[in-house]
Amino acid sequence: MEKVLNKYETDIVIDASLTDDEINAVVEKFKALIAANGTVDSVDVWGKRKLAYPIDFKTEGYYVLINFTSNPEFIKELDRNYNITDGILRTLTVRK
Repeated sequence: MEKVLNKYETDIVIDASLTDDEINAVVEKFKALIAANGTVDSVDVWGKRKLAYPIDFKTEGYYVLINFTSNPEFIKELDRNYNITDGILRTLTVRK
């Protein structure tokens, strides 16, 4: 049976009150996780932006967009890692 690979994009909103080193560590953690289970096509760092509405009483977030290719089973594991990582405000992963 042929291995199925899909293209995805994931948006991460990180707590902007973290230090630059902590933000970079979170981004590198997820880039490494994705690279271990697929291929990272591109990483687009949007930086600090004002949120449309407060999330946990925070009004700013640090936005990162990662485009990658992986198998569909990996998305569950990626979401699980997002949920257990401190500093993540919101995420969204969609298949292209």
